[in-house]
Amino acid sequence: MHFNKILSALAIAATIQLTANAQLATGWKAHDWERPARPVVTPGESNLPALPPSDAVVLFDGSSLDGWTDAAGNPSEWKIVDGVMESVPGSGYIFTKQSFGDIQLHVEWASPSKVEGKSQGRGNSGVFLMGQFEVQVLDSFDNRTYSDGQAASVYGQYPPLVNASRPAGEWQAYDIIFHRARFDASGTVTDKASITVLHNGVLVQDHTRPFGPTSWLQHFPYSNIGPKAPLSFQDHGNPVRYRNVWVRELTDHPYPPPATAYDSDSFVPSEDQLERLVGDYGNDGKSRYKISSIDRTLQLDFSGREFRLIPHSATEFTLPFTAAVVTFLEGEEGEIRGMQYSMGGDTSTAKRMKTDATDEAVAADAKDSEKPAKLKKKDQAKKSKLDKDGKKSKDVSENDDDDDDDDDDDDESNEADERDDDDVASEVKQSES
Repeated sequence: MHFNKILSALAIAATIQLTANAQLATGWKAHDWERPARPVVTPGESNLPALPPSDAVVLFDGSSLDGWTDAAGNPSEWKIVDGVMESVPGSGYIFTKQSFGDIQLHVEWASPSKVEGKSQGRGNSGVFLMGQFEVQVLDSFDNRTYSDGQAASVYGQYPPLVNASRPAGEWQAYDIIFHRARFDASGTVTDKASITVLHNGVLVQDHTRPFGPTSWLQHFPYSNIGPKAPLSFQDHGNPVRYRNVWVRELTDHPYPPPATAYDSDSFVPSEDQLERLVGDYGNDGKSRYKISSIDRTLQLDFSGREFRLIPHSATEFTLPFTAAVVTFLEGEEGEIRGMQYSMGGDTSTAKRMKTDATDEAVAADAKDSEKPAKLKKKDQAKKSKLDKDGKKSKDVSENDDDDDDDDDDDDESNEADERDDDDVASEVKQSES
């Protein structure tokens, strides 16, 4: 669609043009000289030209205008001088042969080095998006004009946030993010276009929403001209130069959804299956992960944060909303010996840590296994004696007349025990030496 077709679409839209007493969305009339001038910001050191990324469509690299036409689709009368595209006064707009919708656009431009004229008559041109929305090109360095018509303005609607212009003749850059308007089946706009502009690396339009196509002295409502249209540069009678023009097309859905919904499968572990996983897990004696069971739900305490775990089997769990997998590792006899935490391509493994009660029991078993055989036999003898004493006590309570005889037996047994103790102690001493 070239300029004449775009004008036809706007002419149709003009039949429902804003009424005479309507207020513009900004609250200002277009080109009001009283609208405050924008603060001046000196941009950083230039790093131009900016090389295009690998996925860019290069529209002009200084070698040819083969990808460009005039408004009628014929070769343009603009010329190439020293590797740059230059506007020829009276030649009209220049259009890309390709059409674009949502884009990231990089344009480098320079106004004439010789300063002539003032206000809108000084280095005037424009970058048109889909032929409908103009980002103004103008020598706005120390050049007062109406605010909504200075460099980097959305022409006639929104001035730039600041004036980041370089002096006349120096190369400047626009980096533009543009999203086209969306319409429903009846042609009613459902989402206005948006324009973000960085002028010489400085943000000057921040997701600006034009209230309609830009125009001089007229204001049209949105009209649906299709999903794509050519880009164009304006001939305004000044020899403005352009170079290093490239574009990246943006997709409607840059983040495709997964093939299946996550956490779609369900597994309900038993209480016993959960309890066997509870405990501390870590390495080098330091706990890194703590697993607890609350209301039959397994919970992970990690880095001071608590996460509910979603079960997928008796030993595999995931975190909600995060692609992290917790897998419990079983030993040869089915005991839980550790856990594995995987996320973002990284995996860490932690051993299951013994509790204090478990440590005491293990230590007691180890100490018992180190006792000499005769000492173990002594312990068994003492246990047997205690059992006999208990039986004797019961017999005494039933036969009070035999107390004296039992006392004598006890004395003899005690003396024998003392001799046994001395013998065992001697054996232990010899074993230790």
